[in-house]
Amino acid sequence: MSSTAPYVHIDKQSPAVYQAQIGVAKAIRHATTEVGMDRRFVELINVRVSQINRCAYCLDVHVAAALAAGETQQRLAVLPAWRETELFSDREVAALTLAESITTLPDAHTQETDYAFARRFLSEQEISTVSWIAVTMNAFNRISIVSRHPVRPKQ
Repeated sequence: MSSTAPYVHIDKQSPAVYQAQIGVAKAIRHATTEVGMDRRFVELINVRVSQINRCAYCLDVHVAAALAAGETQQRLAVLPAWRETELFSDREVAALTLAESITTLPDAHTQETDYAFARRFLSEQEISTVSWIAVTMNAFNRISIVSRHPVRPKQ
């Protein structure tokens, strides 16, 4: 969907606020390293959250990052239907379940079920880190969507 109306790129208009958001992302990257999450695992979560939010700009960035981190084209292709495959580990399934729940904010019963499932396969520190990844990716999705960041063809 394109529009001729100009949109304010809020990251450019309020650079100090955006830099604070970048600072949060850097802190989360540090936390993922501390808990032993590799880039492939983190990018899998980033891509799934961005798919749910339909953020083309973030998908463009994070699919490339996931591939660079060693994610496979097959797993990325089926990620919207991950529940219908056997391609993901229990830990990844738990993280995807939690990230989706945080992103979609379903009813309280579903949230509790999702959280209980995640606790079976993730430590408290991993749950916290996956939660922060999802919350932060949701924020970046909204920054890009509200700003209408363009996706341009790669050279």
